[in-house]
Amino acid sequence: MPKPPTLDDLRRYAVARTLFKPTTLLRAIEKLGFVQADPIRAPARAQDLTLRHRVAGYRAGDLERRYARLPVEEDCLVNYGFLPRKHLALMHPRIAARKWTPATKRKAADVLAFIRAHGPTHPRLVDAEFAHGRTTNAWGGSSNSTTHLLDGMHYRGLLRVVRRESGTRIYEATQHPLADASRQARAERAAALLELVLRKYAPLPGSSFVYLTRLLLGYGAPHLAREARAALAAAREQLATVRIDRVDWYWPADENPRSSRYAPDERVRLLAPFDPVVWDRRRFELFWGWTYRFEAYTPEAKRKLGYYALPLLWRDRVVGWGNASAKSGRLLLQTHYVDGPIREPAFKAELADEKLRLKEFLGL
Repeated sequence: MPKPPTLDDLRRYAVARTLFKPTTLLRAIEKLGFVQADPIRAPARAQDLTLRHRVAGYRAGDLERRYARLPVEEDCLVNYGFLPRKHLALMHPRIAARKWTPATKRKAADVLAFIRAHGPTHPRLVDAEFAHGRTTNAWGGSSNSTTHLLDGMHYRGLLRVVRRESGTRIYEATQHPLADASRQARAERAAALLELVLRKYAPLPGSSFVYLTRLLLGYGAPHLAREARAALAAAREQLATVRIDRVDWYWPADENPRSSRYAPDERVRLLAPFDPVVWDRRRFELFWGWTYRFEAYTPEAKRKLGYYALPLLWRDRVVGWGNASAKSGRLLLQTHYVDGPIREPAFKAELADEKLRLKEFLGL
């Protein structure tokens, strides 16, 4: 009987399986299955910071510049981001958990007719035509009602993002084909979505697997709630698993965490806060023994790591974090370490190389 993996094996496997050899932009997105997006630039957007480690010659903004030519869509899975177009059929036509009022339905119908007639449309043209006013957004602030309505139409599959202009989504009308509503077909779609999530974030502690399923149900496919819960129960019986220190871990049955192919390289990497390596905060603490927090929305006086701390990975260890910014054509980088500065010459050389790679990525 094969020897079960240790926590060290799972950590090496987690790092190496997702930091694959750099490839093309489309291939990288397909291998990841989903790339989480974030609008903050510190020093670049999260999607760009994620892709730079996985796409050969990647530069900040390449995804936005090339998006219209790729079979890739902006949409929701466990959160908002980019995914291969082929995955949309697993979620659409999406039935939102929160129903529109009759008045909102009428507004959406009018806006949809306008965009169909106009073609690819900037939100300001919709606002100028309909003057929807302002509303309260999910963070408690005030946002344009047109933006809020367009977001809802996009989420429900009435619109798609055809491109961006200076970061603003340009929409066009779309229509997803009707999905097979049979019990078996719905179950197959839910199982495929769960596999997509697992393959992106594996290996996963059991509690994290449940949490991701809940995110998927609440955001990506709320209309498949019953089927996804059943798929989760079945997956726990079928996936590869091990119990370590009272924690059950899960990963795809066709992968072996003890394989020599999952050997991390020597590179130092500054990771995006939402990179698959560090996304799961439960797993982060189990692997590296300290707490990482995303503090961009934390009041400055309460921050411990900084506005946009980038986890600092060396080999298979997150040894600290960096705070990076670009000012006057120069890269400013401050690094911090959990267990004090690392004196090894190999680390210093690799960190210098990572700074050069970051500068090239930013075009500095």
